[in-house]
Amino acid sequence: MESLEAAIPQPQRTRQDALVALIPEFEQQLGDIARWWRDYSLDEAHGGFLGEVSVYNIPRVQADKGVVLNARILWFFSELGLHYRAAGKPDAEATALAQRAFDYFMQYFDDAEQGGAFWSLDYRGQMREAKKQTYAQAFCIYGFASFYRLTGNALALEKALLYFRKIEAHCVDRDLGGYVEAVARDWSAVTDYRLSEKDLNAPKTMNNHLHVLEAYTGLYRALPTEEVAGALRASIQWFCEHIVNADNGHLRLFLDMEWRDVSGGYSYGHDIEGSWLLAEALEVLGDHELEQRYMPLVRALSDSCLHEGIGDRGQVLDHYDFNTCTRTPDSEWWVQAEALVGFLNTWESIGNDNYAHAFGSVWKYVKSFQIDHEDGEWLYHASLDHTDKGDQRYKLGFWKGPYHNGRAMMEVIRRLQRIRQQEASEKVQEETDHETVA
Repeated sequence: MESLEAAIPQPQRTRQDALVALIPEFEQQLGDIARWWRDYSLDEAHGGFLGEVSVYNIPRVQADKGVVLNARILWFFSELGLHYRAAGKPDAEATALAQRAFDYFMQYFDDAEQGGAFWSLDYRGQMREAKKQTYAQAFCIYGFASFYRLTGNALALEKALLYFRKIEAHCVDRDLGGYVEAVARDWSAVTDYRLSEKDLNAPKTMNNHLHVLEAYTGLYRALPTEEVAGALRASIQWFCEHIVNADNGHLRLFLDMEWRDVSGGYSYGHDIEGSWLLAEALEVLGDHELEQRYMPLVRALSDSCLHEGIGDRGQVLDHYDFNTCTRTPDSEWWVQAEALVGFLNTWESIGNDNYAHAFGSVWKYVKSFQIDHEDGEWLYHASLDHTDKGDQRYKLGFWKGPYHNGRAMMEVIRRLQRIRQQEASEKVQEETDHETVA
């Protein structure tokens, strides 16, 4: 694996200095991502945001619009506004785009009759699919909570709480714990739980539990009540006791109602994403007993990705298949984005330089192969030859929004700024100690 110093063409520095020196690169990339979504995602003809844009930035104006994409767009521009506001930068444009996302969501995606949100709409805003995937309802909560923190919009907080209570009332397994993957529009039981065609038809999944955990963390930031705290605590416990395999440091991907593992492999991207989202949930909840019990799992998930999931170019591979006993060579944009945050988060926590090396190598890979330097944004799949992008799925679509890479930029900047502040404090303390001795 290439070292951090090799990934950063600068004179020899201390580890902290080399990391802090990257802040301008991540700030630039965050701005580039935001500009691309501002320039290419808006649906000027039908309102809100387009359902699909090709790898060459060509809109497919009649593509269906998915709730996951639109909830993630709402979350991204809300968090971008908060990020810029905290840095003392103008946030009006990000706030306006977040407002656009919220207004469209309330008019078209929100199911005023049954509660929650529709799964998909056609390009005109007519309901296409009404099934309630718990995963999708969670992303709505995630977006509403951030929009409320940005704007103070009372309806956003009201909707976040209503969606939260719908999940708690209809998607929780009262006997064995955990969240059922999906319900019907009226919140009754279904037999087809699948989030997508490639997924197993399992009633409990890692992906669902991970993003409910994430959403409840965001909701607790906005609304730190005992009701939300209790649900967040239960979410953490179910995730740690049933989803995380403490014996091998991997996440169990698909499970039956009795929590029996029926997975077909490991997902390295989810392992590293799960590591930092779990650490964040524990920190936000502030339950020291749970922190002491479950923080070792954060390290276990990071270790498994570091030792098993790194490809020959320093990237994080997609997954390991039990049937073929092979690691797939795929390199999707979201995996690299989550690896940046996860590796940096673990390095900051324990100081093991192997994680700094991995962070630097992934960032070099992203800059070399994942970012489309010609047409903007990140490619769905890494392109080792940028002259041929024909095999790309899309640049904006049902499953690709600004959430993974945009969030990664903000999370990395936040952590690097914290490292810089700590360095400055330590330097002041050293100077004070030296003057005292003198």
